[in-house]
Amino acid sequence: MIDVHTHYVPKGWPDLTADAGNHAPWLRVTSESEAIVMMGTQEFRKIRADCWDAQTRLTDMDADGVSAQVVSPTPAFFNYGRTAEQATRIARIFNDLALDIVAPAQDRLIPFCQVPLQDTDAACRELERSVANGHRGVEIGNHVGDHDLDSEGVVTFLQHCASLNVPVFVHPWDMASSPRLDRWMAQWLTAMPAETHLSILALILGGTLDRVPESLRICFAHGGGSFAFWLGRVENAWHRRHDVIGTSLFPPSHYLGRFYVDSVVFDERALRLLVDTIGVDRVMVGSDYPYPLGERRVGDVVRKSDFLDADARALITRGNAERFLGRPRTPF
Repeated sequence: MIDVHTHYVPKGWPDLTADAGNHAPWLRVTSESEAIVMMGTQEFRKIRADCWDAQTRLTDMDADGVSAQVVSPTPAFFNYGRTAEQATRIARIFNDLALDIVAPAQDRLIPFCQVPLQDTDAACRELERSVANGHRGVEIGNHVGDHDLDSEGVVTFLQHCASLNVPVFVHPWDMASSPRLDRWMAQWLTAMPAETHLSILALILGGTLDRVPESLRICFAHGGGSFAFWLGRVENAWHRRHDVIGTSLFPPSHYLGRFYVDSVVFDERALRLLVDTIGVDRVMVGSDYPYPLGERRVGDVVRKSDFLDADARALITRGNAERFLGRPRTPF
């Protein structure tokens, strides 16, 4: 099994105050195996050694039957709201530290870099540097301020990823905030799926998929948000209000097969809808490891879903990820 959706946090990094001011991220280490990610004086998240320690990750992977993990940045460190120079320095620091984390098991821990996506030229340069140093892909946020995945700079960056044959993992971040979303972790339970849905709409209705080559390998986290459930509504709107949303060359359903999603939906009924809508060859196991809203045991919903036959399960657990990552295919 290959898990395409996991995150890391280094066990410390240089002082970023010069680049990020009083809200600079830093790590308050509370024990050998525990720490707190701080944003200035504010506590952001409690974490454990599974964020930075390769052996801890490998032990958990062995327990869950995972042969390889894609190890991606934690989106809180993207820093798209800072200057390109500041975000580039931060990206370089975290990208280099990520390589240190995966170094003990390079055959099993697959690093994805981050880039200063607010500046297209800087993002392309950092992508090239990181790939040359050993990163196997890139994780990006689903928007840069008010600019979605159809903005000119992001389209150019995705075109560059395709030209370099680098896979892209899109993760929601910087969700909307309001008092109504402050209860029950509602930002994560409603705003995060909505952000992912919106970013897929931008990719399709914004015309990005008409402008990037079909060779681009791009995956959306968290099962693609609510997109699979509402594809029919989007399709109906494209035909009935073409004067408003007919900005893509083809109806939305035409673009199925152009992107991947992970399997972090936690329920067999949701996974069936995902497979039926997005395609059995476009769903990959993801867990959101090591964070508490992720799936443990990794891949359980795929293992336990009776509607999947052996070939479909093999595609979702490994074959699709091998194609996404550009790895040699395992015969089934």
